[in-house]
Amino acid sequence: MASLTFYGGAREIGGNKILLEAGDTTLFLDFGTSFARRSLFYEEFLPPRSIRGLLDPLTLGLIPPLRGIYRSDLELPQEEAWQHVMKEKDIRELKLDGVLLSHAHLDHSGYISFLRPEIPIYSSTMTAFVVKAIQDSGRSDFESEVCYAIPKECDGVCIKSTNYRQVPSRQRPFKVFDYLGLSEEAKNFWQTTPGSRGHVYVPLEKADKCKGIDFRWFPVDHSLFGASAFGVKTGEGWIMYTGDLRLHGARKALTEKFIDDAAKLEPLALICEGTNVDINDVTTEEEVLVNSKKAVENTRGLVIADFGPRNVERLLTFRRVAEETGRMLVLLSKDVYLLEAMKLVDPTIPDFSSDAVCLLYDEAKGRVEKWEERLREDFSGHMTSPQDIRKNQENFIVCMSFWDLNEFPDLAPEPGGSYIYSTSEAFNEEQIISFTRLKNWLSNFRLTMVGDPEKGEKGFHATGHIIGPQLRNLIRAIRPKYLFPVHTEKPEFFLQNLEGETKVIIPRYSETVNID
Repeated sequence: MASLTFYGGAREIGGNKILLEAGDTTLFLDFGTSFARRSLFYEEFLPPRSIRGLLDPLTLGLIPPLRGIYRSDLELPQEEAWQHVMKEKDIRELKLDGVLLSHAHLDHSGYISFLRPEIPIYSSTMTAFVVKAIQDSGRSDFESEVCYAIPKECDGVCIKSTNYRQVPSRQRPFKVFDYLGLSEEAKNFWQTTPGSRGHVYVPLEKADKCKGIDFRWFPVDHSLFGASAFGVKTGEGWIMYTGDLRLHGARKALTEKFIDDAAKLEPLALICEGTNVDINDVTTEEEVLVNSKKAVENTRGLVIADFGPRNVERLLTFRRVAEETGRMLVLLSKDVYLLEAMKLVDPTIPDFSSDAVCLLYDEAKGRVEKWEERLREDFSGHMTSPQDIRKNQENFIVCMSFWDLNEFPDLAPEPGGSYIYSTSEAFNEEQIISFTRLKNWLSNFRLTMVGDPEKGEKGFHATGHIIGPQLRNLIRAIRPKYLFPVHTEKPEFFLQNLEGETKVIIPRYSETVNID
């Protein structure tokens, strides 16, 4: 008998950690960071303590109480972390055979960081490269070691990183469904890290069966390239998992093919996202292009474009806007590093280092990281400083988000400039506070927000998620016997709209459901 246990994604958006057990095979469908649960306890300056390893995330229920799946180098002496957990929770022993990773957004991938580094990760090649680029260019943090693990050691009380000169980092084994070989440049990217620490890498491998269990992989459209849906064949039938997907992006044909192929398998169960169940109409990327272009044409000063990190489709939209309005598009180093990594997998992504429309932002830094040194070499002659932008503000569109607002004093935007808000609206208390801070910055520099969700200004953001009417059609086309809504705060939508057509089971946190 197959079973599902929902350790994340139940009545929450993101944090998917769904344990699938079939025979003697155990797989997680994603292993993401639950930002909703994490924000109950932590904020920017109150993070989990890395020096105490697994203790904090286990005690607060950020990761499942499953012994045997986590890194031994994050364990405290005498299993201190587990002693705390046993007082409140039932603990299971588990041998994990792998993680099916739908895509690289942290609410699906982030807490792979805590898993044993030998556990294989099954994904698309693009997802593997994206998670590596994010880790390469991000903060060194024990919550973000998704692609490779930095070994730790315990001095009896504190867990710390080992000596970088003596102990190499360790690559996680990624098995990819679309493996077609790698160029020499791509191999070099995969097998090296930009820091001084040595690195033991594991070559990418073609995904195959896991202990006799068959997989099916389906590329789908999402706001991040490389997104996947999966099917797992159990003795009882096929169990399908959508990950995150949509039907209104440039690659919607991928999602349409998934729907057709999934229906042919006559699945026993469908685990389905429901982020936007209460939305009935949708803005397309083409509409974002048209509206953003008009906003830029009506702006006489600097334009700031704010959109989600890693949303390459949106970046390409603003590249078109820049080209068609006679402006230069200015990109931050982290964005360009990610784009260059993605280009190694998908040659349709432009080479920004030689793009006549794009420039690299020469941010003032006391220390330039190693990953950024090569970028600066590649972009020599294609960089611009805040001072250059300040002198000719009407010539630029600068891609920045809330987390880059502290660049404004260097840029010194003049009154009359625009801030195009091309991202999702705030949906929790922490994001609402951040949005208020954003407005304070714009007010201080007398910039006009375009696409203000508080004013109901639509048409500047195309969501990465399928909307309600399309979701109903997707489920009716696939026709599962059982339906499990995840990645949603409104699972009742599925009962109200589909009960009687399929058996809707609303999962609860840590609840196990047997499927037959």
